[in-house]
Amino acid sequence: MPDYGHSLLFGTFITPINRPAQQPVELAVLSEDLGFDLVTFQDHPYQPAFLDTWTLLAWVAARTKRVHVSANVLNLPLRPPAVIARAAASLDLLSGGRFDLGLGAGGFWDGVAAMGGRRLTAGQAVDALSEAIDVIRGVWDQRDRSRLVVDGEYYRLSGAQRGPTPAHDIPIWLGAYKPRMLRLTGRKADGWLPALAYFKPGELREANKTIDAAAEEAGRDPRQIRRLLNVGGRFSAAPGGMLDGPAKQWVEDLLPLVLEDGISAFILTSDDPETMRRFAIEVVPRLRERVAAERRAGVMTEGTVRGSAALGKRRAGIDYDAIPASLRAGAVEPGDADHRRLSSVYMRGGSPGLVLRPRTVNEVVAAVAFARANREVPLGVRSGGHGISGRSTNDGGIVIDLKRLNQIEVLDQVTRRVQIGPGARWLDVAKALEPRGWAITSGDYGGVGVGGLATAGGIGWFSREHGLTIDHLRAVEIVLADGSVVPASGDENPDLFWAVRGAGSNFGIVTSFEFEAAELGHDVGWAQLTFQANDTAAFLLGWGAAMEAAPRDVTTSIAMGGTRPGQPLFAQLMGVVDSDDPDTVIERLQPIAQVASLVDQRVQLMPYSGVMAHLVEEGDQHGQGEPHMRSGLLQHLTPEFAEAAARVLATGAVYLFSLRSVGGAVSDIGPDATAYGDRSANFLVVALGSNEARLDEAWAELRGFFRGLYISFETSLAPGRLERAWPDGRLDRLRMLKGRYDPSNLFRDNFNVVPSPLESLRA
Repeated sequence: MPDYGHSLLFGTFITPINRPAQQPVELAVLSEDLGFDLVTFQDHPYQPAFLDTWTLLAWVAARTKRVHVSANVLNLPLRPPAVIARAAASLDLLSGGRFDLGLGAGGFWDGVAAMGGRRLTAGQAVDALSEAIDVIRGVWDQRDRSRLVVDGEYYRLSGAQRGPTPAHDIPIWLGAYKPRMLRLTGRKADGWLPALAYFKPGELREANKTIDAAAEEAGRDPRQIRRLLNVGGRFSAAPGGMLDGPAKQWVEDLLPLVLEDGISAFILTSDDPETMRRFAIEVVPRLRERVAAERRAGVMTEGTVRGSAALGKRRAGIDYDAIPASLRAGAVEPGDADHRRLSSVYMRGGSPGLVLRPRTVNEVVAAVAFARANREVPLGVRSGGHGISGRSTNDGGIVIDLKRLNQIEVLDQVTRRVQIGPGARWLDVAKALEPRGWAITSGDYGGVGVGGLATAGGIGWFSREHGLTIDHLRAVEIVLADGSVVPASGDENPDLFWAVRGAGSNFGIVTSFEFEAAELGHDVGWAQLTFQANDTAAFLLGWGAAMEAAPRDVTTSIAMGGTRPGQPLFAQLMGVVDSDDPDTVIERLQPIAQVASLVDQRVQLMPYSGVMAHLVEEGDQHGQGEPHMRSGLLQHLTPEFAEAAARVLATGAVYLFSLRSVGGAVSDIGPDATAYGDRSANFLVVALGSNEARLDEAWAELRGFFRGLYISFETSLAPGRLERAWPDGRLDRLRMLKGRYDPSNLFRDNFNVVPSPLESLRA
């Protein structure tokens, strides 16, 4: 197989010598600046003049932002594989998925032995490396909940805990030359990393055949194995030997290595900055162009190749072979290492059959087309946040993950217009707008994704003063079910714009939101108070009355757990006062603080971004099971409701009972201005339970107090839920619009509005 079809990568191979001014580190930084994809260092711990390679890799990863780092190759005999696995995963997580693992079986055994390592024969070293690969992958595999036990000849683990899981699927590349090492590469490795200088003409091709044969014997596709090559040479005016001459000759020398020998990554062995510059500027782009042209002529396409084990985990009903070319590189299947971290959301476990991760609007269009062609399986759309309701994942279906569409751009300084991608998180937005003195009311938690909140409503810390998040939305760009990309605003497609603001997940995928930010320009008061609330009804009644009487610049929420016999009941309050004057903050909070006995309090001034940063869990989400959550929009917190809520808490069916203050500016907007449910409500009530039947039985006592519900905090799709979400004729209007914009009901897995049959026929 002359060309394995991998995308081209280019790297540098820098000597880790301890020189003044940290020269290896500066050369690594230069590599990134020049556009190289990879920086590597040899690993010879017994060389006194060399820096420790692992420490150097960590330092370089911290000094760079984009480039990947790797040893070339890591000395296994002096580094226990279980420790390598954890160190590799740690560096990969800290660097944002930029670590690759080059491994070697060993060599220079006198040096290894002098450092306390075990002296091995060549055959033993290969066998030890084979065991080490299994250990490393076993430590990384947190899908297996058991402890790792290995009873090998060279490595033994007696119940090691697995993890952490790397940020990306770390490839294992082997430095291999002899037949046994080449066969091991074919059986177990993700890449082959030799140096061109060690091969005579024709030997590279023969080594590839050995790798390919071993791969096929192990049931692997040889294309799973990337072929990397360390190369060195000299730029000169006149043509000389191999890689000795002008840049044009370098391109001609390297091209057959790609097309005839399958090499897809060239790593330049040089510590000379000028050589690095010439290679990056004069060779790399020309070689990319030549390879692309040759591949087009030969109809060779790039893509990810999966092994038989991964293919066996594919789910029924999805045409994996038809995944659009533009989405293949980022597609994640059940057999991929990234699948576990992309499967679940904050409170729900999932196992989708395919996760598509578009980067552009065109790729979203392609993802929607693929979902349309595979519409028999569930479809989830996920923005950049935590997904409380859990509807952004599924079991066996397709998930379109929008995290990569996370742009935040100021469109107009005067009107404070900001364009934001659905994959951004509200913490990121708050941080981006803070230097300008702007803010957008945006939920109560910085880990919330823009897309989910901005299509559902957006109840947050400035709701009473500035309204809902959707009230600051001025326009959207949305990909409809038929693949068309349309704008929606008060002037263009106004009916679609109405629907997007409160029921947007039913109508397509919003790829950009245009907001008008509010002026803030100062810190805010952030309060965290803990009350003893044994008289639950009295506490709720007092808090509700205090909030309805409070100025609009005060917004608070309370959270309570279920009552336990003989145990005090505590209520946690969090709130924002839109003022940077300490006296004003205390004055605003005083009536609330007097509602019940305080057992703890913390009030401080901080930027809005600091408020949004509270409770933000970085990293992946690992929800399990199904969340059970009920919500209701309440106009007034009456004595009757307070007594009923106290009885519900006493049942033990609710483990978290939360109330958020709304009202104020939310009710200033006309009730029919957006699809959002009930603007007259002053409170949002939410209850979570572990048993759905018990939760519903308890919630039934409260249901009569509510006129509407909030879809972001509702998991039940029982009869009547849709009418409560969109009361007063809104649901009928939404069904009509759904029949116009999504008549086939492609977007059906998120509080689904079924299209009106008549409107569907017209469409």
